[in-house]
Amino acid sequence: MIDPAIEQFFAERKAAWLKKVLKASMSEAEVREKEQECEDVFALKNWLPNAAKRAGQISMATHPCTFSHPSARKNKNGYASSVIARSKPSADGFLRSGNIQVDPDALGNAAALDVYKFLTLNLKDQRTLLQHIQDDTELAQSLLKKANGNPEDLRKGFLAMVATKDEAVTSSKIKQVYFPIEEDDTENYHLLSILSHSGHLFEMRQRLDRLRFAEEVKEARELRKNNQHSETGYQEVYNLTTIGFGGTKPQNISVLNNQNAGKAHLLLSMPPELTPRNVRLPTRDFFDDVFYPRQLQETFQAFHRLLTTDYNNVHIRDGRDYRIQEYVDHLILKMWQVRNAFEDQPQEARPESLQGEQKLWLFPEHAGQRTVDAPWFKTLIKDATRHFIRSYQKVVGKSAIQLGDKELEAFARVIEQNREALL
Repeated sequence: MIDPAIEQFFAERKAAWLKKVLKASMSEAEVREKEQECEDVFALKNWLPNAAKRAGQISMATHPCTFSHPSARKNKNGYASSVIARSKPSADGFLRSGNIQVDPDALGNAAALDVYKFLTLNLKDQRTLLQHIQDDTELAQSLLKKANGNPEDLRKGFLAMVATKDEAVTSSKIKQVYFPIEEDDTENYHLLSILSHSGHLFEMRQRLDRLRFAEEVKEARELRKNNQHSETGYQEVYNLTTIGFGGTKPQNISVLNNQNAGKAHLLLSMPPELTPRNVRLPTRDFFDDVFYPRQLQETFQAFHRLLTTDYNNVHIRDGRDYRIQEYVDHLILKMWQVRNAFEDQPQEARPESLQGEQKLWLFPEHAGQRTVDAPWFKTLIKDATRHFIRSYQKVVGKSAIQLGDKELEAFARVIEQNREALL
């Protein structure tokens, strides 16, 4: 008994052959002659030997080199090696060979594609005919015995489609990467040829097409268009690009490429849009790492003019306190920017070298320890006072005035007024 899939294969080939050669003007005798010729061409005893000879013109591959360049298959060194990845599936979370089960592709002489289709037929036991021939099963033996010739020679002919050479041959038309390796304390390189997994490429196209054009998706779109409820809904994939391989002859690239009319989809591949960080995170000291004097240059210059005036009245003192308050407001703003950034950062990534009292002040997990009478807060006020003095001196330069007790008292008073906001 011949498997139904094989019978259907030859029935389709016979019908296509007769449709091509029969003409309405032929006589009945001529038609019978062509029908008999068709039976002879596709008889197993004749077709199988012919197919076995042509099988070597097709090479099965998971990563066809022709997707890099149509002429990459043959060069002065011979035919580029066929790459068949036989990776085992693993729950490692990677999109790779082995984790997506797809049929291998094939490339070579387009006139031998019928042999590829024959060998990749799925039989009743859900195995391909090629797998049966590889394992030399009873079904394969029985089939090959129906042909003229030695069954073992026929088997070797068909297996030439998946044969691999001991010597790896690449092509100059394929992208090459020299990958450094260390071997016996010397530096060597592996030459890697970057190839496309055509099975993955067209599996993605099929899945995307199902998401976009399946009947249930069309029905859901129509419901949405009519402002009606859908139980299932649908998904959209935006910014797709369609790429073509092989131009008007997709069969010259590979079998899968020909079956998909030479078209595949590419997802959008763009760098992520990163939100710029407006504040630098401190690593050792908040005031030195984050709070730059030049950011308040106008404030310190106005503060200096108030100190050098010939008057000393309530308006001058209020103006002085106003400029100190500007400094404290900026300090509070920077504090919250840093705190918010630390909240978005994993705890293990935070700087260990930051001063202890500043960790309590800035790290979100220490929010419960921030009280007005905490000893570390007094240290923080002293650090802020010293930073204010240094910043004023740096901005104003040599004309800076040595701050007296009144100015330091004024600074301490403004800090006290903002104590709650700094916690």
